[in-house]
Amino acid sequence: MRSVLTALRRLACLICLAVFATMPPAHARQAASAPITRAAFVNANVVPMDRERVLRGQTVLVENDRIAAIGPRIAIPAGARRIDARNMWLSPGLADLHTHVQTRDDLAIYLSYGVTTVLHMGEASNAFVGRTRIAANTAAIPAPHVYVALAVDGSPRYGHLVVTTAEEARAAVLLARANGYAFIKVYNNLSAEAFAALTAAGRELGIPVIGHTVTAMGGLERQLAGGQLLVAHAEEFIYSHFFAPAADSGQRVPPDSAIPGAVAMVKRHDAFVAADLVTYRAIAGQWGKPAIVRESLASPEIRLLSPRYRLEWPLAGYDTRQGDLMPRAAFLGRLVKAFADAGIPLVAGSDAPTIPGVFVGSSLHDNLALLEAAGLTRYQALATATRNAGAFLVRARTRSPGSCAWGPA
Repeated sequence: MRSVLTALRRLACLICLAVFATMPPAHARQAASAPITRAAFVNANVVPMDRERVLRGQTVLVENDRIAAIGPRIAIPAGARRIDARNMWLSPGLADLHTHVQTRDDLAIYLSYGVTTVLHMGEASNAFVGRTRIAANTAAIPAPHVYVALAVDGSPRYGHLVVTTAEEARAAVLLARANGYAFIKVYNNLSAEAFAALTAAGRELGIPVIGHTVTAMGGLERQLAGGQLLVAHAEEFIYSHFFAPAADSGQRVPPDSAIPGAVAMVKRHDAFVAADLVTYRAIAGQWGKPAIVRESLASPEIRLLSPRYRLEWPLAGYDTRQGDLMPRAAFLGRLVKAFADAGIPLVAGSDAPTIPGVFVGSSLHDNLALLEAAGLTRYQALATATRNAGAFLVRARTRSPGSCAWGPA
């Protein structure tokens, strides 16, 4: 995997810049008389992700913002921009389906790492959800395609929108739909009544429910049975499936003998799980170790981090805790491998850049490497950020009866 990821990193900026350089402005693309612009990637090793294979020596022809043809002997139209991709790898764009980026600069960094789709998992500003998302999704700025989730909770403790009744829950879904949110993200302190109302309104209005453990629901199985489409962190299974919240010491590791039951439960409800090993590994790595946070702040990548996070990372507090979370991190690797081997669709996420040391863009590549280290095949690991991510978005869209959240804006 490391060699594949290195090659992807080498090609990512070239691909994204070349495609964007050939794309006319959004208003021009919509005009019937707009000329077609073309780019041809020649002699690429294509990883199509339809199944586990590599197509070597391929030409990939891009017309405007769509792939028009792939093959070893494609006729390249006159005037097309030729890009020599010999000894490089070309894959579907990567997707980070758990991020908290806030700026256009963050989105451009994602694009430079070959990330062409992101899901903002809550706490985005109104300006980001409106102006920045629209600019990204109409190609007015260099950015991945952006989906946004509205985070909803039962208390203001974590800074999310507060919903306490069924009536307020329905209103929240209506507001999400009107403002271009694609998902509702549920959080810990919701009531069972509010959760049920959110999923009911989400089904009706085409805004699927994803997110965290809701303590009042008494476990993830009830949430998935109630219609939650995605579990936003693999570690949520520790908090609300393997242990009851009141019985979790924060350090105990579930027995591996419990993993098959979790696999069966997720398969029963045909749900998706975010395999975000990089998130928990970063937390475990700095748990009680201030030096690790200082190393992150001294990393060359720090120059790409928004000033806000340079100030917030030293205050996160993980480095002041006691104990050892690395055994739990290792368990999560075994859990996601079991999920992958059972055919449960895992999607990649990073939580960047809210966790100290989890940088925008590069952390998604780190997550793919951690998945392979956990025993997933290269194809399984790459699928979390490509094929499975697409399947998740398609499934979510099938629940949408024409909601404006899925429009070009």
